Amino acid sequence: MKLRKQVTVCGGAIFCVAVFSLYLMLDRVQHDPARRQNGGNFPRSQISVLQNRIEQLEQLLEENHQIISHIKDSVMELTDTGAVSPSGHLPFRSANGSWVLPFDGRPTFLAVKPQDCQSALGSHGQADVQMLDVYSILKFDNPDGGVWKQGFEITYEADEWDNEPLQVFVVPHSHNDPGWIKTFDKYFTDQTQHILNNIVVKLPEDPRRKFIWSEISFFAKWWETADTYKQEAMRKLILGGQLEIVTGGWVMTDEANVHYFAMIDQLIEGHQWLERNIGVTPRSGWAVDPFGHSATMSYLLKKANLTSMLIQRVHYSIKKHFASTRSLEFMWRQAWDTGSKTDIFCHMMPFYSYDVPHTCGPDPKICCQFDFKRLPGGRINCPWKVPPKPVVEANVAERANLLLDQYRKKSKLFRSKVLLVPLGDDFRYDKALEWDQQFNNYQKLFDYMNSHPELHVQAQFGTLTDYFSAVYKAKGVAQGSRPPDFPVLSGDFFAYADREDHYWTGYFTSRPFYKSLDRILESHLRGAEILYSLAVASARHVGMEGRYPISDYALLVDARQTIGLFQHHDAITGTAKENVVVDYGTRLLRSLIGLKRVIINAAHFLVMKNKDFYRFYQTEPFLETDDRRATQDSLPQRTLIELDSAGPRYLVLFNPIEQERLCVVTVLVNTVRVRVLTEDGQTLPVQLSAQWSSASQMSAEVFEATFMVRLPALGLAVFHLYDSADSPLTLRSDTLLRLSGRGTSARALDPLPVRSQQAEPQTFFISSQALTLGFSGTTGLLESIKRKDDPQEIKVQIQFMVYGTRPSKDKSGAYLFLPDGKAKPYNQKEPPVVRVVEGPLFSEVVAYYQHFQQTIRIHNVPGVDGLSIEITTAVDIRDQTNKELAMRLVTDIQSGDVFYTDLNGFQMQPRHHLMKLPLQANFYPMPSQAYIQDSNNRLTLHTAQALGVTSLESGQLEVIMDRRLMQDDNRGLGQGLKDNKKTTNRFRLLLERRSIGNTMMDSATTSFPSILSHMTNSFLNHEVLPLPVLPKRRGVPPLETFAPLKSILPCDFHLVNLRSIHSQKDPHSPSAYTALILHRLALDCGLEAHNLGFNCTTSQGQLSVSGLFRTLDLQLLQPMSLTLMHPSTPLTNDSSISLDPMEISAFKLKLR
Repeated sequence: MKLRKQVTVCGGAIFCVAVFSLYLMLDRVQHDPARRQNGGNFPRSQISVLQNRIEQLEQLLEENHQIISHIKDSVMELTDTGAVSPSGHLPFRSANGSWVLPFDGRPTFLAVKPQDCQSALGSHGQADVQMLDVYSILKFDNPDGGVWKQGFEITYEADEWDNEPLQVFVVPHSHNDPGWIKTFDKYFTDQTQHILNNIVVKLPEDPRRKFIWSEISFFAKWWETADTYKQEAMRKLILGGQLEIVTGGWVMTDEANVHYFAMIDQLIEGHQWLERNIGVTPRSGWAVDPFGHSATMSYLLKKANLTSMLIQRVHYSIKKHFASTRSLEFMWRQAWDTGSKTDIFCHMMPFYSYDVPHTCGPDPKICCQFDFKRLPGGRINCPWKVPPKPVVEANVAERANLLLDQYRKKSKLFRSKVLLVPLGDDFRYDKALEWDQQFNNYQKLFDYMNSHPELHVQAQFGTLTDYFSAVYKAKGVAQGSRPPDFPVLSGDFFAYADREDHYWTGYFTSRPFYKSLDRILESHLRGAEILYSLAVASARHVGMEGRYPISDYALLVDARQTIGLFQHHDAITGTAKENVVVDYGTRLLRSLIGLKRVIINAAHFLVMKNKDFYRFYQTEPFLETDDRRATQDSLPQRTLIELDSAGPRYLVLFNPIEQERLCVVTVLVNTVRVRVLTEDGQTLPVQLSAQWSSASQMSAEVFEATFMVRLPALGLAVFHLYDSADSPLTLRSDTLLRLSGRGTSARALDPLPVRSQQAEPQTFFISSQALTLGFSGTTGLLESIKRKDDPQEIKVQIQFMVYGTRPSKDKSGAYLFLPDGKAKPYNQKEPPVVRVVEGPLFSEVVAYYQHFQQTIRIHNVPGVDGLSIEITTAVDIRDQTNKELAMRLVTDIQSGDVFYTDLNGFQMQPRHHLMKLPLQANFYPMPSQAYIQDSNNRLTLHTAQALGVTSLESGQLEVIMDRRLMQDDNRGLGQGLKDNKKTTNRFRLLLERRSIGNTMMDSATTSFPSILSHMTNSFLNHEVLPLPVLPKRRGVPPLETFAPLKSILPCDFHLVNLRSIHSQKDPHSPSAYTALILHRLALDCGLEAHNLGFNCTTSQGQLSVSGLFRTLDLQLLQPMSLTLMHPSTPLTNDSSISLDPMEISAFKLKLR
C-alpha cells in the first residue's frame, strides 16, 4: 500500500513538473531578452523570428523530455522490484533473493547537452608528428652508430655557417635531487647549500657567467638560513639575468605516477614562493631527469604562462628518429586540442644523458675532455681514458677547434643555427675550485672562438631562456610562437628505455604502499583546503575570525610542501634508498595527521548551528579522526564509535566531491544494537557485519555498521547513532564460509550468524539492484558480470600471475622491469578460504590466499555507488624472492591490440600493444584508470594508486600489484626493492555498454571517459570521511548539516582546489584571497546513461561563481594563470566564467 501511494505521489509530481516546465518554457521564449536579441538579428520578416522561437521551443521540449524520462526511470526503479513486502516494512528480501530498500524518494535526472559531449569537440588540430604513428613506423632496432652509439655519423660542410654564424649557449647547471641516495636534509647539508653559497660568490666575479636552478624546495631551505646580504645578492643575480630559475616547481616532478592535482600544487607552491621572495616569474621549463615525459606537463606549463620547455629522458630510438628528421624541437600540442592554443615550444636533448660527456656533441670521448671537473688529480675521471687538459695559450687553438667540431655536428640535428650546450651533472658546482675550472677554461675557449671570425661562431655562457630567445629571434617570431618550419607534435614519451631492452617500466609500480599513501594525502589536502577556505570565509562573514584557529594555515603549508616534495622523480617513483623512503614516509604521516586536524577544526566550526556556542580548544578537539596510523609504514586502524545507553553519539560525514553524493558508509561500532538517524530524525536502514581478524575469526567487540546516506556537495552532514535494541531497520549480514574441508571452521559469535559449507567447483553469485557477479567455486575469484538491464553476461575473469626476473646479469630493480618471459599463474597448494557476505546494502566475496586477499564488493544503492564493483586487494609478498605479482582481467571484449591508460588522472592516451617490442616495453603508467573496449562494451579499471598496466592480449588488462627484487639494476640506486610492506591496492571496475546505434566515436588519438566513469573515479579517490563527535561532559551543542553550494555545479566541472592564498607579510598565515581551480571534463556520451543518484546537468562550460556559494559574498573574481602569477582584468562579480572541454583554469576570489 505504502509503495502504491509513493508511486501515485511521484506520478503526480511528474505531471506537475511537466506542465510547469512547459509553462516556464513558453514564458522564457516570450520574455527572455537574450532570445529576443537572437530573433532580432534577422531583419527580414517576422516569420524567421517565429521560426526561431519554434526551434527554441522544440529544443526546450527535447530537454524537458530528457528530464521527464529520467524522472520516470527513477520512479520505475522504485516500483520495478515487483515485490510487495509481506510485513509492509522495508528493507526486505524479495522472492528472487534481491533486497528491496526504502528509496530515498528523490528522483534525479541526467541532462547532458549534446554540445557538451566529446564528439562536439570537433576536428582535432592536426599534428605533424603523432607519437602513436612514430611507434608504429620505428623498427626499434639498435645498430651501432659509431661514436654516437645509439645514433648515426654526423657530417657537415665547412662553409655552412658563412652567412649565418653558429650561436652557442653553454648553460651551466646542477641537478639536485630532493632525496635519492641521501635524504633531502642530508643532501642540503652536504652539497646543496654549498652550491647555492657558491652561486652568490662566484657568479658576480664575471658578469658573463650564467647559471640555472630548478628545485625551489632546496632554494627555499637555503633562503631561510641565509642572511639578508646573501638573500639580496641572490635576488640581484636573478633579477639581473645571470641566474635563471627554470620551471620553478617545488621539485622536478615525476611525470608517470603523479596526479595532476599534485603536479599543479607543487608548481603553485614553487611559483608562489618565488613571487613572494624574489618577484620573478619562470619562463622556461627544464626536466632533465624524469624517466619519460607526459603531455600533461606541457599543458600545465603552458597554462602557467611558460613559453618554452626542455625534456631529456626519451627512448633512444625515438631520439635517433627525431634527430634524423631534425624534429628535436617542436610545438607540443594536446591531442584533444581543436586549434593550437595548447602549443608550447619544446626542445628534446638528443643524446644519452644530461651529463657533460653527452651534451657538447655526439662523441662522449671528446666531450668528456671539456668537463674540467675531471682534470687529472680530481676525484672523477673520464671512462674513455682521455682526460681534460687545462686551456693555455699553447693549446687553445687545438682545443677550441676540437670542441667547435662537436658543436657543429650537434647543431646539424636542429633547424636553427642556435645551439644549446648544457654544462653540469648531479650536485655539481659545490666546490669553488670547480667554478674556476669550468668557467675560466670555457671563457678562454669562447674568447678564442669569438676573436676568430673565420670560425663563424659566437659562443658564450647563457641561461635556458637566453637560448630560447635567440632561437625565436633567429626565426623572426615572438617568444613562444611557432617558428615557421617547426613541426607540431602530439602524444607522450612513455615508455623510456636508455639502452638495449632496458625499459624503465618497473617504477610504475615500485613501492606501491607509498604510491597509495600519496593519494590519500592528496585527497586529504584537497578536502582540508576546501573546508579551511570555507570555514575562514564563514568566520569572517560572521565576524568571528578572532575565534577560529586560522593558524591551521601552517599545517596546510606543511602538507603542500610535503606532498610537493614527494612528487619528486625519485620519491613517488619508489626509486630512493630505504632510509630515504622512511624519511619521506615520516614526513607524509606527519602531514596527514596535520591535515586531519585542519579538517576536524573546520568541520567543527561549520556544523555548529549557533556559532555563539563555538569554542575552540587546542587540547580538546571536538571531533575524532576517521582513522589512525601507528607508524609511517602501517595500514590505518579505523576509529571505533563506542555507543552506550546514556544517549546518542553524533557522526559528521564529509563529502569532498563537488556533487551531491548517494552512497553507503561503513563505521565501526562496539555493539550490534545500533540505530542510525538522520539529522531530522529519520531512521536509516543499517547492515550489520562482523569485523574479521582472519579468514575465519571474527571480533566479539567490534562490528561494522553500514548505512546509505545522501550527502551535500562539498558538505558535512550530521547523523545520530544510538544503542537501541528495537530497530527493525537494522539487519544482519548473511555470512557463508566456503571451506575446502581442511580443518578450518567458522567460529561464529552470536549474534552474527555464520554458516560454513564445503566449497564446490560450480559458479556462485552475488547480486544487487544493478549487477549480478559470478565467481569461480574453486578460486573464489570473479568470473562474470551481468547488468540488470542486459540479457548478456560478460566474461570478466580475475587471475593472479607472477613474473620472475632474468637469469642474466641484467635483472629487474627499482627502475627496470626485465622479466624472465611471460607471467606464470599464481598457485598455492591449499585452496583458498572464501567468505561470502550478503545483505540489503552490500554484498561481498573475500578470497584468502597466502600472498594476497581480495575483496570484491557491490553496493545495493541507486546511482554511481551501485554501478561499479569495488575491488580491494591486500598484498603481502615479503617472503618472495625476485617476484612480481600481477592481477589480470580476462574478458571477451574484442579490444584487439588497443587499450587506453590515463596520463596523470587528467587525460586518456590510446596505447597499442606492439609485438615488435619486448613484453616489458608494453607496460604504461596507470595513475587513475585504464580501459579496453569494443563496439558494444567498455571495461574501465579505476585505481586509487598509481601502478603499471598493460594489455598483452585482446580482451585483457593486467596490473602489477607489487614487486620484490633482491638486486640493484645499475642505475645508481645501489639497492634492490626489499622493504615491501603489507599494501592495500584499491580499485573500482566499471562495465559500460555503448548506446544502441552508437559505434565507437573515439578517434585514433583521443578518447574520453563517460560522466559515470568520471564520477566513479571521484568516489574512489575522494572517500567520505566519517568524523565522530567526541562525547562531551556538558553535552553536545546543536549541530546542523553544512551545504556550502547554493546552486549545483555543472557535472562536467571538477573543483580541483579551493586554496587559501598566503598573506604577503607572513607566508604561514592566509590572506583574504582564495584560488579557485576548475577543470572542465570532456565526456564520451556514447555510453549508456544511468541514474547517477544526483542531478547532473551541463551548461556548455558556463558557470556563475557569484551564485555558487551559499551565505558567502563574492567580492572579487579575477582570472589568473594556473600558478596565480599572471593576473587578468577582474570580471564583474556577477559574470559567468567559461571553460572549454579539458580546460583547467584558475581564478582569484575574495569570499566573505
